Amino acid sequence: MSDVTIAAEPRTEFGKGAARRLRRADKVPAVLYGHGSDPQHLALPGHPIMLALRNPNALITLSMPGNASQLALAKHVQRDPLKGHLVHIDFIQVRRGERVVVEVPVHVVGDAAPDTLVNVEYAQVAVEAEATHLPEYIEVSVEGMEPGTHVVASELQLPRGVNVALEEDTLIVGIQAAPTADQLEAELDEDLLAASESETAGEEVTAGEPAEAESTQE
Repeated sequence: MSDVTIAAEPRTEFGKGAARRLRRADKVPAVLYGHGSDPQHLALPGHPIMLALRNPNALITLSMPGNASQLALAKHVQRDPLKGHLVHIDFIQVRRGERVVVEVPVHVVGDAAPDTLVNVEYAQVAVEAEATHLPEYIEVSVEGMEPGTHVVASELQLPRGVNVALEEDTLIVGIQAAPTADQLEAELDEDLLAASESETAGEEVTAGEPAEAESTQE
């Protein structure tokens, strides 16, 4: 995976007010930590870092003042829950040749056998790999798989030098038979019956409330 270079500025002001001023200037507050060094508080240009973080586990070269630079991975990205823009980023330092553990998306490809359902138990899997050779995703083919077939962690097709950081028998993807029309109808009847019983129980409780209140007043 190729890395992206982002210009980083030292950040000396802290608190909510300072963070808001940074974001109004289209900059994102960040912290870089790791390898036993003191945390470095940084300000990053908003648009370039937003584009860089579109790639999972993007390797970022943070270019510091004085021609210094540091390889880093985004460990925690905080976004505004409504607008989606970047609010704060925690980076961890890495070195070339260093092995790290990251979460990688699972991409399911192919078509399972007719009348089946594909259950993805893990949308992401933890893998260990060299920091400069992190896979963007792990591909799992379900082409032609019959009900009862499953893919566990030990069966994942991983790039050379990449190890899965899960128990070997961890279920990643499973194939099951799609429910028949009769099964769906039976489930619907059960749901309707449960809803009816719940409604009836609620009416009984409501009907008893005035008498209970009256008894309390006495």
